[in-house]
Amino acid sequence: MTSIARICEKMIEQKPFLQEALSSGIINYGALAETMMDDVEKEFGKKVKHAAVMMALRRLQEKLQQMPISHPKFTADCDLTIKSDLFEITIVRHPQTYKLINKFYDVVDPRSGDFLTITTGTHEITLICNKKYKQKFLKMIVKDDLLIEIDDLAALTLKLPKQGVEMPGIFYLVTRALTWENINIVDIVSTYTEDTLILKNKDVARAYQILLQTIRENTKK
Repeated sequence: MTSIARICEKMIEQKPFLQEALSSGIINYGALAETMMDDVEKEFGKKVKHAAVMMALRRLQEKLQQMPISHPKFTADCDLTIKSDLFEITIVRHPQTYKLINKFYDVVDPRSGDFLTITTGTHEITLICNKKYKQKFLKMIVKDDLLIEIDDLAALTLKLPKQGVEMPGIFYLVTRALTWENINIVDIVSTYTEDTLILKNKDVARAYQILLQTIRENTKK
């Protein structure tokens, strides 16, 4: 039978924010144990004592505090750029729609500052571009292939350090900062040294300030 300690550990592992708070020692064990009791008992198969769950959480905190935790850092050349008034569409991927990609690139003009990202998934293709091109793209797409379209978007692009691909937690710093401020991320597009967050236009100004502060607080000295 799985132990109470292992059940608690598995539950905390599934909630990164809670795991971080527990590791930092800012969690009320009694209150947390109370919220977990029903799930622990369900997993354990019988009644458990509140004190037993509290003890498991205390031991888990000690374990987390002893674990080596990496602290990712940005570099001095990291910056933020914004592109507003974008739209996003997702279409079904099949041979015909896949052939559209080159036509999409023929429409936009990156040299004049146009924004275009195309992400090809296993079954879908997502395109994010300037609002002024929306009708042109929609005319090129078979209606039945269109899965969703989202308007009033903005792109907030963060330049990452080149060593970011070997830096655990670098993306977590970004998403955590926005999640704590209740800012929804509609989509994420990443390349080697760029992380582009697709947000609603109404959120981008506040997101910019939040991430700017996050970069300042986590930049190598």
